[in-house]
Amino acid sequence: MKPVIAISMGDPAGIGAEITVKALQGRGISEKCVPVVVGDSAAIRDALRFCKLDLNVETIKDPAEARDEDGVINLIDLKMLSPGGWEYKKAAAHTGEASFRYVVKSIELAMSGKADAVVTGPISKEAINKAGHHYSGHTEIFAEYTRTGSYGMLLSGSGLRVIHVTTHMSLEDACRTISQQRVYRAIRLAEYSMKLLGVEHPSVGVAGLNPHASENGLFGTQERESIIPAIEQAAAEGINVSGPVPPDTVFVKALGGQFDIVVAMYHDQGHIPIKLCGFRMEPETGKYTSMSGINCTIGLPFIRSSVDHGTAYGKAGEGRANPDSMVEAIEAAVIMSGNMKRTKKPDF
Repeated sequence: MKPVIAISMGDPAGIGAEITVKALQGRGISEKCVPVVVGDSAAIRDALRFCKLDLNVETIKDPAEARDEDGVINLIDLKMLSPGGWEYKKAAAHTGEASFRYVVKSIELAMSGKADAVVTGPISKEAINKAGHHYSGHTEIFAEYTRTGSYGMLLSGSGLRVIHVTTHMSLEDACRTISQQRVYRAIRLAEYSMKLLGVEHPSVGVAGLNPHASENGLFGTQERESIIPAIEQAAAEGINVSGPVPPDTVFVKALGGQFDIVVAMYHDQGHIPIKLCGFRMEPETGKYTSMSGINCTIGLPFIRSSVDHGTAYGKAGEGRANPDSMVEAIEAAVIMSGNMKRTKKPDF
């Protein structure tokens, strides 16, 4: 039986609806899963209009009603918007509220067993905060609504996989937050992530925090105090882990096959190499020609994957958004939800 994948549409003012309908237009996705979009009919139909796509929108109340057919978009319509009732390219409280509700409904479907995984379209942190929901991103929403205390942000794309010790916080706070327990937990989640992706005996490389991984304490103490003890703890439990590797070479080594996944210490340390590998921009126009790569929250009771880019307000409503990342996120959700049934989640 094909898995049911709930797809939250993302911010209506951005490219979420567009990349969703583009991802679902071909046979590739429907052959692998039963996608169920959680969003608004007004936004989905408008995206079909300006993308000039001929797909049938089937409004349903429950994933069990979904039609497993090509050319059909199964939509749970939350009716947060009326036709023309929002403005593209602009963060607003009502579109923030709508995108937040799509996410919460998708979580409810997965928690109740009606969906096997959740794929999220891009949301605007500004918009959801304007709506009164004070979260720094998807990851924190999923953690709270699933009551998950130990989780990690996994990025994957173009042959590189990265999981983070810290994410949405200042660099100053990230340096203070690094601890043996947090690094150890990230190493465990890194190994688990790779098993979900089908790698049976993964190798984990751990990045240093400081230049040259501190050069034996010359440039900082976090390696000696937190990172090395965490690596030794994980290695003693049988995990194939190495490091700390200087952060300016660890990603090159991973791309060269030395590591299946890298543990990054903070948000941009992991995001920059992933986006450098997966994003492409046209020099003449400054427009993105490729935005590949995915983001997964690891450690939840179910699989959550996402596009690894934002709302792209600059191109919203124009029909020129690239759906590659959405397609990759759906495909990853299919693989990982299947492997999750036979892979033991780490205990912390």
